[in-house]
Amino acid sequence: MQQITLVQIALFLAAAAIAAPIAKRMRIGAVLGYLVAGIFIGPYGIGNVASIYNVSSILHIAEFGVVLLLFLIGLELRPVRLWSMRSSIFGLGGAQFFITAALLSLAGYWAGFSTSTALLMGFALSLSSTAFALQILEEKGELTTRHGRLSFSILLFQDLAAIPLLAVVPLLAVFTNVGVEGASLWPIFWAVGTIVLVVLIGHFLLERLFKLVAATDVREAMTACALLTVVGVALLMDWAGLSAALGAFIAGALLADSPFRHQIQADIAPFEGLLMGLFFTAIGMSLNFGLLLTLPAKVLIFVAALLVIKFSVIYLLGRWWKLDGGPSRRMALVLSQGGEFAFVVFGLAAGGGLIERGLADLLALSVTLSMVATPFLLLLDEAVTRNMKGVEPDFVAPPENTGHVIIAGFGRMGQIAARVLQAKKIPYTGLDLSSTQVDFVRKFGNKIYYGDSSRLDILKAAHADKALAFVLTVDDVEASLKTAAVVRQHFPNLTIYARAQDRQHVHRLLELGVEHIHREAFLSSLELTRDVLFGIGLPYGEAEDTIETFRQHDSQRLYEDYKHYTDEEKLRKGALSGAKELEELFIRDAVVQPLKPDADEET
Repeated sequence: MQQITLVQIALFLAAAAIAAPIAKRMRIGAVLGYLVAGIFIGPYGIGNVASIYNVSSILHIAEFGVVLLLFLIGLELRPVRLWSMRSSIFGLGGAQFFITAALLSLAGYWAGFSTSTALLMGFALSLSSTAFALQILEEKGELTTRHGRLSFSILLFQDLAAIPLLAVVPLLAVFTNVGVEGASLWPIFWAVGTIVLVVLIGHFLLERLFKLVAATDVREAMTACALLTVVGVALLMDWAGLSAALGAFIAGALLADSPFRHQIQADIAPFEGLLMGLFFTAIGMSLNFGLLLTLPAKVLIFVAALLVIKFSVIYLLGRWWKLDGGPSRRMALVLSQGGEFAFVVFGLAAGGGLIERGLADLLALSVTLSMVATPFLLLLDEAVTRNMKGVEPDFVAPPENTGHVIIAGFGRMGQIAARVLQAKKIPYTGLDLSSTQVDFVRKFGNKIYYGDSSRLDILKAAHADKALAFVLTVDDVEASLKTAAVVRQHFPNLTIYARAQDRQHVHRLLELGVEHIHREAFLSSLELTRDVLFGIGLPYGEAEDTIETFRQHDSQRLYEDYKHYTDEEKLRKGALSGAKELEELFIRDAVVQPLKPDADEET
């Protein structure tokens, strides 16, 4: 048994490590790579390997990836963000969902299915794949375009709509199993009571729990606490007969305004990515490709109907939303496939007796083939429109400034920078590793989050790739240098404005390529000394000249010190931009030594 488990782990890790990168390199998307890998090791691939699997058990475990996905979606849905996007989310997104569901339901009814089955099919198939579509938009650099942002709004509404859909299917199964005469309102009361309990627990306990764990400064404990939150809520919802994904979404939404949001997101994201990969791989393994051989015409009609109806609705809505033809077509192609929630819905419906297992397999196969078709349709569209005039400008990022400033270290220096930015209405994101400091500063309305700014996943969660500037005011020297190194390596175009404690700190920041460096107490020390000179009788002009001479002399000395600090090889290869330029840099940015260490300047 142990050997089989190790083989399973090895093959699924191989799918994540090999199939997805190859698919991405082929420009067909990692999700499609997972599906193909699942097909390859499934019953219709190399069957002797697939025989060791209990596919249904693997799929049951892999569905936890969808639960984590909903949790992360909930984390992103801050009320302020929802309100600012309300028009495109609830207007465009709502219109797409309900119009598409109505047309697909009518198509199912005309095809001979019962009303309840047609409605279930229509609503489930109206959902697109969030993971699939967002990945395609990001890979093609279209996520920041107008049609990319509108696509995100539609996907966001679909994710919101998936929550009640996933919750309703088990309830419908309950009523179907007990019959109309045996039905009662008790399951509804039980479901509502459980949801209320989850909300109360999340509101009053979750943030306090994370605050206690963060105070220990044990990173593994934070990760375990985040996973425990999702697993605990999922167990509670499953015990009540509801969707675990619904509970995870509620828990994430309750933590959306938490100062620990970025840290939780960074801790959960790797598990979500791996489990979603496992989910799509298991879907590929469980697909009944025998239907494609026995009922090819029926399968192709299902796929064609799904793609045509969704494409038509989204394209027309894009034009109604004043998008040009090209962007409307791109948006419609990106969102025309079925989604991962459809697999879950059809699985729940088949398990509850709402639809036949054969129909569920047919619908799942159709959704998969629609995913397979999407990248190729996009490549075809690119080939046709590559030389068309007037299309290219629609793929350029919007001219308005949508960036923000990241402040790493929210002590007194970081807080002053934040106050000035806030006064100029420039958005910022503050990061600090002290949960006590985060809790204290947030009481005054500051946008600060708990997180280690030297971790790449935290910086990605804070959207460092879209930031205008990075203000580095971390007090600890080694932590400051580690953060600077990570930012310089992974975000080379992001300008760093750094605080330094002493000469050695300045030298080491310069080694990392940081140019804008300010030592924490120097300018205030010069201001104080100038006032002293003026106060004891020196003319103001003489006091000003004395201070300026000292500043320039200290800048020159710092430059000479750095020449000795660096070896000749670094100087010869251009680690410095030249003696004259560096000296001017020091003078411009006041990178000089304070008169003496000031212990009171610790942040």
